[in-house]
Amino acid sequence: MSNTTPNTQHTLILKHLRATKGLTVREALIDYSIQSFTKRISELRKLGHTIEGVKGKHPVTGQRYTRYVLLEEVA
Repeated sequence: MSNTTPNTQHTLILKHLRATKGLTVREALIDYSIQSFTKRISELRKLGHTIEGVKGKHPVTGQRYTRYVLLEEVA
């Protein structure tokens, strides 16, 4: 799936964001083989989607991360 086009990656990301409480860079890489996840988020924002980055910290490892959450769809 690493050869998917940005539009297909946009679709995968939006489908995931609609169905869950968000998506991290790590999850996007492992689950969807999306290596340029933050770029795709930026592109989706430019297309009019309201996506918020929520900072977090793993309770065991202390690793910091950002979970991206879809707040509003394009009208």
